[in-house]
Amino acid sequence: MTGPAAADDTIRVAVSNLGFWSVETPRVGQQGGIFKKHGLILDIYGTAGAGETLQAVIAGSADIGIGLGTSGAMSAFQKGAPIRIVGSNFTGAGDLFWYVKTESPLKSLRDATENTTVGFSSNGSSTHIALLTLLKEVGSKGKPQPGGSVAATLTQVMSGQIDVGYSAPPFALQEVEDGKLRIIASGNDAPSLRDQTVRVDIASLQFIEKRREVLDRFRAAYKEALDWMYADPKAITLWSASINVSPKLGQIASDRFQTKESRTYNRFTGLDQIMTDAIQAKLLTRKLTPEELDRLIMKPPM
Repeated sequence: MTGPAAADDTIRVAVSNLGFWSVETPRVGQQGGIFKKHGLILDIYGTAGAGETLQAVIAGSADIGIGLGTSGAMSAFQKGAPIRIVGSNFTGAGDLFWYVKTESPLKSLRDATENTTVGFSSNGSSTHIALLTLLKEVGSKGKPQPGGSVAATLTQVMSGQIDVGYSAPPFALQEVEDGKLRIIASGNDAPSLRDQTVRVDIASLQFIEKRREVLDRFRAAYKEALDWMYADPKAITLWSASINVSPKLGQIASDRFQTKESRTYNRFTGLDQIMTDAIQAKLLTRKLTPEELDRLIMKPPM
């Protein structure tokens, strides 16, 4: 006699700027069969940025949010939002770059004036905080302007609505290769950002309390998928095909901009500086206490 097969558990996953290598672990891992091994089916959809991802998790339309700015998560938690950080997403800011049209007179962000608009995704996002820090540390007078997704921002740059756009590989790399755009800054041009865990993954408190065992399986599968993505060339092939870029550009993004070291799932560093910057950006009213950080951050197992 055989018993009925156990059904897989479905998790709703909202992903900020779906398509970046650094946020593609759920989708590529699912394509590679890894989440299935753990009895999980992921219902994945993309958002225009961290602000939308946060709202999706708070509203309950997503169980897990991928790629939220750490300061944004801290700010929401301080205001009472029912969320927890369940994994680090990216440390450093080397995956972010800012670009202009080739004919632009700007050679670097230092050339920007108070009338120069410089793009980021949404308020409280990792790109927002990174840009504010970058402008301060390089001595730029550029004016931050939210542009939404990288695709929307590129359109605004090409149409002249924003002077300087932001992106992360492989998006806009082809335009750079074709001579249509020039990169004028990297997130790691700001020394203080290089060792900060700037983006995290979050989950709703309701999901954690009601389905903790499912969350534990998700985190185990996520870690396995992350390791596989940097070990098996098939992962780059799957990812490149899903966003319609060449595997060559996909490999450049993985090797040069979004390295495995920067994506250690249980790495949380530079939190004190992140809170200091968040206070200056008026995202936090004060620093979170050690006890609050312990409640907010559910560190995955090593």
